Amino acid sequence: MPDQRETGLSKYWKLFTSTFYLSAFTFGGGFVIIPLMKKKFVDELHWMEEDEMLNIAAIAQSSPGSVAVNASIFIGYRIGGIPGAAVTILGTVLPPFLIISVISMFYAAFRSNAIVSAVLKGMQSGIAAVIADVVVSMSGKIVKQRKWVPVVTMLGAFIATWYFSINVVFIILFCGVVGAFTTLYELKHSPEQ
Repeated sequence: MPDQRETGLSKYWKLFTSTFYLSAFTFGGGFVIIPLMKKKFVDELHWMEEDEMLNIAAIAQSSPGSVAVNASIFIGYRIGGIPGAAVTILGTVLPPFLIISVISMFYAAFRSNAIVSAVLKGMQSGIAAVIADVVVSMSGKIVKQRKWVPVVTMLGAFIATWYFSINVVFIILFCGVVGAFTTLYELKHSPEQ
């Protein structure tokens, strides 16, 4: 839940500045911004629970479009309704738009610059490390649940992608079906009924 002191414009301003900052200083796409969003909105601001953030990450990755924008929409809507979603979209889209606009004006100079090329190579290593961190933390959470269906589904998805090069869309759809049936089965056989 948003902090009770964060109301009105200050809440929307914090949503905008948080997503603007994350988007401006995150290179590597949605897989990199998700753990940073988790640190900001779950760990620092305490506006969401970790499970909720993981669900948002899963939905954002499964939805068409940019993972960062999708996650921002869900976070903004969760925290501030439709105005919150609009603010987080603006905060997420504005930095790349400005950066790409500037880079496109000077593309010829950037293209052949050895320093820019070296910096981009270094950033690739950092991005790989952040993505590995996301994989380890999310898979660790799945394993800690001690439920065999999610673990087998996760391992099956990895094998299907890595060894058989199956299209990610089919893997996501299959995992969604498995998750839906597992949830329905657990609801039907829960002791509360």
